[in-house]
This record gives sequence, structure tokens and C-alpha cells, in this order.
Amino acid sequence: MLKTVRAGISARHVHLSREHLDILFGSGYQLRPYKCVRQPGQYAAEETVDLVTPKATFNNVRVLGPERKETQVEISLTDALKIGLTAPVRDSGDIKGSPGITLMGPKGMVVLQKGVIVAWRHIHMNLEDAAKVGVKDRDFVRVRSGSDTRPLVLEKVLVRVDESFVLEMHLDTDEANAGMIANGDLLEII
Repeated sequence: MLKTVRAGISARHVHLSREHLDILFGSGYQLRPYKCVRQPGQYAAEETVDLVTPKATFNNVRVLGPERKETQVEISLTDALKIGLTAPVRDSGDIKGSPGITLMGPKGMVVLQKGVIVAWRHIHMNLEDAAKVGVKDRDFVRVRSGSDTRPLVLEKVLVRVDESFVLEMHLDTDEANAGMIANGDLLEII
């Protein structure tokens, strides 16, 4: 039975729609991959944008590719406090009723009416991994960090299953820092 999963720490980032990519970087602009991430077809782009609120600005926030149907900004709860937003903890893609923010790019500005979330911690699994663990898409599991200094058990870790996924747990910087978890650390599914 599968018992471990590698950690993937998710810093603040932005997913852009085609419309917003055109406004921020110019008509027809294509994102340039900077570094591949573990999930097939996804990457950190060379491009960055600034996140602006009346309270604060985060400069040079990485854009992740490829383009999405809707623009989404993922931050941590600590980030939300710093920039003065009440961002809901949600599954990626669920932006209904979430706060907006201003995005600044080299060619323009986009004022989002919605789209800022704190992503729910989750594990990507393919069908074979899910069968080994005995779970299905949208189930929840518990995960324990291996830190001797600050052991941590994370409750309600969402399982996301798709045949294209590579086994990896995504958590944000707040959760990783609380458990002294680094990218690539092995975590135990319990």
C-alpha cells in the first residue's frame, strides 16, 4: 500500500486567462517556460506580475502556465493579511465570491472582481496511486510530516485523482513553514 507522498510547496502565484495575458503582456503573447513543475504540462513561467491592493503590493509574483479558463491568484493566509484581503480557503478553480485584486504587467493592468484564494491543501494522484491508497477523487485523507523538530498532522487533505497526475502533495508556505516541510520531503498518508 502506498504510504508516502512528496511535498510540493506552493508560493504565491497567478494563473492567467488568455484575455488577461493579452492585456498584461500584449496581444498574442505566449508564456515562456522558466521551470517545469511536477504535474505534466504545467510550468512556472518567466513572466511575473505585481499584485496591488490599497494596503500593499507584492512585486514579481510568478505566473504559472499554461493559460487557464479564468484568472486565479493563489496566496497564503499570511499574504492575505499583509495585503488586506479576506481570501477564502478553496479548491483551485473555485473563485466564485472570492475577492478581487489589481494585476500590473509590463503592458497593462487588470482589475479582477474575483479570483483571489488560498488553495486547499491537496494530493495529486493518478488512478493507480488512488487504488493503492484506497481512495477516490474528492476524498479526504490525513498526512503527517516527518519532522522531528515540529511534527505536524494535516487533517482534511483533499485527494484529486486524474490519469495524468503525478503523485505529489501541494501545500502553501504557511503550512510548510509550520511543519518545517521543504520541497521534496516525504510525508506519510495516515
